[in-house]
Amino acid sequence: MRMRPTQLTAFLSLLLLVRTGAAAQAAPDLQQMQQELRQLKAQLAEMARLKQQVQALETQINQLEQSQAKSRPDASARQEQPPKKEKRLKLGGAIRFNYFYKNYDTAVKAKHGQSGLDLFRINADGGYRNWLFSAEYRWYPYMQTIHHGWIGYKFNDHSQLQAGITKVPFGLLPYAAHNYWFGVPYYVGLADNYDTGVKYLRTSGPWDLRLAFFKNGELGDSSNLDRYSFDVVSVGPGKNEQTNQFNARLAYTFGRDTSCSNEVGASLLRGSLYSLDTGKNGSHWAAAAHLDSRCGRWNVQLEAARYHFSPRNPAGVSDRTVRLGAFATSYDVASAGTLGVFNVAYNLPVHWQSIDQITCYNDYKSQLNTTGCAIGIGPLFTYIDIIRANNMVFLGNGSLAGGGDQGWNTRFNINVGYYF
Repeated sequence: MRMRPTQLTAFLSLLLLVRTGAAAQAAPDLQQMQQELRQLKAQLAEMARLKQQVQALETQINQLEQSQAKSRPDASARQEQPPKKEKRLKLGGAIRFNYFYKNYDTAVKAKHGQSGLDLFRINADGGYRNWLFSAEYRWYPYMQTIHHGWIGYKFNDHSQLQAGITKVPFGLLPYAAHNYWFGVPYYVGLADNYDTGVKYLRTSGPWDLRLAFFKNGELGDSSNLDRYSFDVVSVGPGKNEQTNQFNARLAYTFGRDTSCSNEVGASLLRGSLYSLDTGKNGSHWAAAAHLDSRCGRWNVQLEAARYHFSPRNPAGVSDRTVRLGAFATSYDVASAGTLGVFNVAYNLPVHWQSIDQITCYNDYKSQLNTTGCAIGIGPLFTYIDIIRANNMVFLGNGSLAGGGDQGWNTRFNINVGYYF
């Protein structure tokens, strides 16, 4: 502790008063008083020397503080700068196996079902300061492809920008289904779809706004069928590809952060449909309204959507259908259509220590009905589904372009995945 000159003076005065009071109470002794006076003078001389040392030290300290202040940022500026964040990286993945039985496949029926590897995937998520990134790559027995990959910037706690292969903001999010097989919106490119572009996301209380521009599909090659998302592909007659697509999605949640929340929203997309045969641009658009209700253990999803493709095909090629493709295959879809979604799920109370979650559901999407349960046990996640469909692709000889098999077909499916 440093003692300033004024403090030294006060200390000496106090010392003199104490000693004077003591002397007044004692019997007067001249020699003793003279001795005490000599001692006090000696102490005053010592304190004067100490005072000079204190002043010299204070001068040196002030000079050092001033020189250091010039070489570092101002304290107020340091407080305004956000604290530095370390790099964040999380690696994960999954391996999934599938068993299925089809009542419309003679060979599978004779073997009482069939099983095998479904997929193996690796994903990475992380960031640095306000920068974010996310990527996932998948291997299937018949193909390998990127699922998504984007770089983002977080402006604040409520908005961010993503650039790269990112999810198209449309309809029910993150999924328009509870089951493993999804539903009709996915197979016409209106659910869980990823394209290459730029997306802006902002939340403000109960409001959720998403705006995006997508230059083209996720691969930049409309002839490549080794892809995850269903897009218009340049395969077969009428070679077209999606380009320059704008998306807008706005949603509002009633009862946000309560045990019963209800999100209502609307989505719109519009883009070009470029013909590789004619070199002309057609167009495509889609619109949807949705409700996602989560009350207690119940979840109800409703969606109504309308889409329309207007290709500029060469003479002799019908404009009534367009070709969509993914998963190493392609098929025709009606150029215009209306979709309805009605999904309901219930999260059962679990009384077994080894089981973390059991959610049972019934998902209906325009002549595709899936009844099943999802079971979570630590890193294991299992879907058990009974899929019933009328005139649906991948289920018998169904078609999304009209015609096809008008009967109902059934597929029993078990998918087991280990996530790490």
